[in-house]
Amino acid sequence: MTPRDPVTLPDAAPKNWVDIYAPLSWRPWLRLGRFDRPVGIWLLFLPGAMGLAYASAVTGTAFPLYFLILFAIGSALMRAAGCAFNDLVDRDIDAKVERTRNRPIASGQITPKQAMAFIIICCLISLLILLQLGTLAIGLGVGSLALVAAYPFMKRITWWPQAWLGLTFNWGFLMAYAAVAGEITLPALLFYAGLVFWTIGYDTIYALQDIEDDVMAGVKSSARALGAKAREGITLIYVLCFVLTAISAALAPLAWPFYVAQALIGGHLAWQVYTLRPEDGTLALKLFKSNRDAGLIWVAGLILCGFTR
Repeated sequence: MTPRDPVTLPDAAPKNWVDIYAPLSWRPWLRLGRFDRPVGIWLLFLPGAMGLAYASAVTGTAFPLYFLILFAIGSALMRAAGCAFNDLVDRDIDAKVERTRNRPIASGQITPKQAMAFIIICCLISLLILLQLGTLAIGLGVGSLALVAAYPFMKRITWWPQAWLGLTFNWGFLMAYAAVAGEITLPALLFYAGLVFWTIGYDTIYALQDIEDDVMAGVKSSARALGAKAREGITLIYVLCFVLTAISAALAPLAWPFYVAQALIGGHLAWQVYTLRPEDGTLALKLFKSNRDAGLIWVAGLILCGFTR
């Protein structure tokens, strides 16, 4: 008789591949790295893909498929390491929050020492990938460790931990741009800034699920900071995202396919805000996950710019 897995995580898809196919002994480890919720891997990977495509379009070089594969693997590993570190730091808070109390460390399925070993292994493999990206990209990659290490503490320090997440999650854009172009330019920095606001917006939507639990646990978030003005605040944040990325494209300059993609992005972000119901946690999760599609639109537009030279 196959043993039954008693663990359910409400922000994972009810029929995700981990719960269906993975052996029971692997599931706590895969959940620790959030492999049952791949949207986070997408949201970490897509800025890197954008950086590769942006730099290729600007420099007139072929799109680097090998680098794309490296960024895909590295994103999965570093997201796993970051989530494990976050859970390690937040294990006491997670135990008090309904959505997170069954996470592997908070529920005792994985010990803190085992989690640390998991983090080290993911980081060592990621280092081997990083060493193939060039001097500037390597330096940026090493610098990102400070952002990753500080993030779990931001919810205790500031009402806007989502801003720190934005700096961290989109760092791959700068690394990818540097790997192709060998430098960081003002247009690249502006696009990165726009992506930071994108992350603040979508992670504020995500945080709407946890407002009541966060109040009880004493955890700060942009969703709590905005309160009844969540829709207006997210609208402003997304407008800043749209404007900064558009200015970046004009300064680069990027070709017309980007502006087609940008128009679609504007419509998609407007749809998120229009559809949003702050009190509806299920809808908030759905809208959060839809940002994978927004990122793919940006990537497609940037890649197509390379074919219009």
